[in-house]
Amino acid sequence: MINIKSDREIMLMKEAGYINYLTHEELKKHIRPGISLNELDKIAHNFIISHGAVPSCLNYEDFPKSICISINNEVVHGIPNSRKLKNGDIISIDFCVRKNGYESDCARTHIVGNVNDDIKALVENTEKALYVGLSVVRPGARIGDIGDAIQEFAESHGLSVVRELVGHGIGAEMHEEPDVPNYGEKNTGRILKEGMTLAIEPMLNLGAKEIELLDDGWTVVTADGYPSAHFEHTIVVTSDGYEILTGE
Repeated sequence: MINIKSDREIMLMKEAGYINYLTHEELKKHIRPGISLNELDKIAHNFIISHGAVPSCLNYEDFPKSICISINNEVVHGIPNSRKLKNGDIISIDFCVRKNGYESDCARTHIVGNVNDDIKALVENTEKALYVGLSVVRPGARIGDIGDAIQEFAESHGLSVVRELVGHGIGAEMHEEPDVPNYGEKNTGRILKEGMTLAIEPMLNLGAKEIELLDDGWTVVTADGYPSAHFEHTIVVTSDGYEILTGE
């Protein structure tokens, strides 16, 4: 069942989303060669707690850290460890923040130092793909419209779309109905209604779309070893479009 959120619920989600945004902004200050993934996880954990919120990835289905950090060919759900960033890496950071019983979910991919033009275009176009998907959100549109827009943009820029991992509804729970694929056909899927809250999150690969799960049970990587990028916002469908809840 898809939950239509009340004005009060949207306000609470916006509060959680703003802390999520601030945490991403804080992490951005520390992303540099030499910092470890564990250090970034600790910074995020302490920052979220200091703002009266909860890093809800921690212990979610036994996930052992507060944020997901995925490097280079890791698509999503990388587990922070002692690895240190180096020049030429790309780093995707994805996490949920919970406050007053409501969730927010946001992801960004960052470039560390210098990368080649193909990787720079991957990161830039994955972020653009998110906003292309958001541009079709309005009451009366369909879930398939979002996926169609993202897929068309991605493939027109030589990028492939991961199929097994999708966006989702969000609210009192981290994952709610409906699924929001980053591929699809126009005029298919659930009809969007005012008050629906969604996490839209293109995951695009520089190589092929196929992925694999590592033995840790969490980290998803590209099967061909090519890099991947990931951007995500939590949004609410408004009377005439959408509002981002994980922004300033």
